[in-house]
Amino acid sequence: MRALITGGAGFIGSHVADCLLERGDQVVLLDDLSTGRLSNIEHLEDNQDAEFVLGSILNADLVDHVVSRVDVVYHLAAAVGVNLIVEKPLESLMTNIRGTETVVEKAHKYGKRTLVTSTSEIYGKNVSDSLSEDDDRILGSPLKSRWSYSEAKAIDEILAYTYWREKGLETVIVRLFNTVGPRQTGSYGMVVPRFVSQALRNESITVFGDGTQTRCFCYVGDVVTGLVALSEHPDAFGKVFNLGGVEEVSISDLAQRVIERSGSTSEVEFIPYDVAYEEGFEDMERRVPDNTRAHKLVGFAPTASLDDIIDRVIADQKR
Repeated sequence: MRALITGGAGFIGSHVADCLLERGDQVVLLDDLSTGRLSNIEHLEDNQDAEFVLGSILNADLVDHVVSRVDVVYHLAAAVGVNLIVEKPLESLMTNIRGTETVVEKAHKYGKRTLVTSTSEIYGKNVSDSLSEDDDRILGSPLKSRWSYSEAKAIDEILAYTYWREKGLETVIVRLFNTVGPRQTGSYGMVVPRFVSQALRNESITVFGDGTQTRCFCYVGDVVTGLVALSEHPDAFGKVFNLGGVEEVSISDLAQRVIERSGSTSEVEFIPYDVAYEEGFEDMERRVPDNTRAHKLVGFAPTASLDDIIDRVIADQKR
């Protein structure tokens, strides 16, 4: 198999590439390096089965060319991270909506099976005990840039689903819940690598808000295994799946765990949302996935504990 990975030099995309190459596939990695990094794929430089293409998913001619040369598409390219969404909402909307429209359109043109990655941000303020794929979305005002990412990814999902329902394109949608691991940077608001970076420097660990908001973190290796399995299962076409961790932790407790496991002398500093992001910023108080659908279909079950994840990020940053 030959796979196109949009966002292939990104954190998750580079791990998908490793997974596919390890089993003997070929990969084409498309990335504009806006948030991806060449260092994520430098170990593939001499691999004849890996090809890097510098470019944007907004370039329709380029997307047409690379899609025509592969068997399957993993669409991971997106404007990601709360910081980027708040600071550059228009650019983020264009990338996430127009870019996905271009990728899916070209996949349909050439009949290429496509996996589209979405996000747990889809659920917005829904704080249910365990969010299932059919649960309602509860969002704030569309005039708050915080929610533009959720809205854009919802449109991405609609595009992927409608191309399957109306045009027969084999599409799979996956909602990711706080994927973490080596190669992830804290530059765009990703909390675990940011905390680890601060802890290793013995700087104050900055927790935005009061720290009571909770998340479930999932190791990138577990997520990638789920992504690949779902992309290839015929019963997954036209459906959406959650992939996330099972251990719920408050952000305040996460900061303490990072301090303990890194042996840091850092202290925790709480920063109001209005200062960290923008006035009137709203956050999700809770985000816990129900992975039942993915577990039943492909056996998805996270293997790495939160402590394992933190330790691996610490080791990665020390390197």
